[in-house]
Amino acid sequence: MSDDPDVSRRELLLRIGAAVSLAAMGERVLAAQDAQHVHHALAQEKASLEGLYRPKALTAHEYATIERLSGIIVPADDRSPGAVEAGAARFIDFLCAASDEMKAIYTGGLAWLDDEMRRRNHGKNFLDAPPPAQTALLDLIAWRDRAPADLAAGVQFFAWVRNMVVDAYYTSPMGMKDLGYMGNSAMAQFSVPQEAIDYAVRRSPLA
Repeated sequence: MSDDPDVSRRELLLRIGAAVSLAAMGERVLAAQDAQHVHHALAQEKASLEGLYRPKALTAHEYATIERLSGIIVPADDRSPGAVEAGAARFIDFLCAASDEMKAIYTGGLAWLDDEMRRRNHGKNFLDAPPPAQTALLDLIAWRDRAPADLAAGVQFFAWVRNMVVDAYYTSPMGMKDLGYMGNSAMAQFSVPQEAIDYAVRRSPLA
């Protein structure tokens, strides 16, 4: 990438936008280096805004819902602050801003989640529903082989958001520290180790 910060950011967004567009079609192709650049760009932006973050692609409600999902998927514990503190929602919003396909997946999936929760919980959307109702709905869509056929859209969306939250967490400085990762090595494409995914699932209340 160029040494000019503005050009570098544009190049990063173009490359990530192309990669995420392919990922939206089922290919996990976001390079580890690009994921690191996303975290770095967000850290710089957070510093310049004195810790405040304004979503670029998602609405405030959609962003808050992603934060809640992040906290359920990789919750904080005694070892780690979890995906919320690691900035998983910011990471996802950044990628949505780089890809119309990614944004469509999240806006559509979050709308489905709210509609399904309203149907099951007296008209309340996902965020407004009590935590037991939230985890009860997610438990229905967390495992493809257990889900009723009429929840297929939710199963597909939750699989996507769970993968992205885990990816965002384990490419963040906090996530790498959690894994005991000691340094970078060359990779053709990024793939979260299966043991990391298994660990995140074990930490989740949906396990």
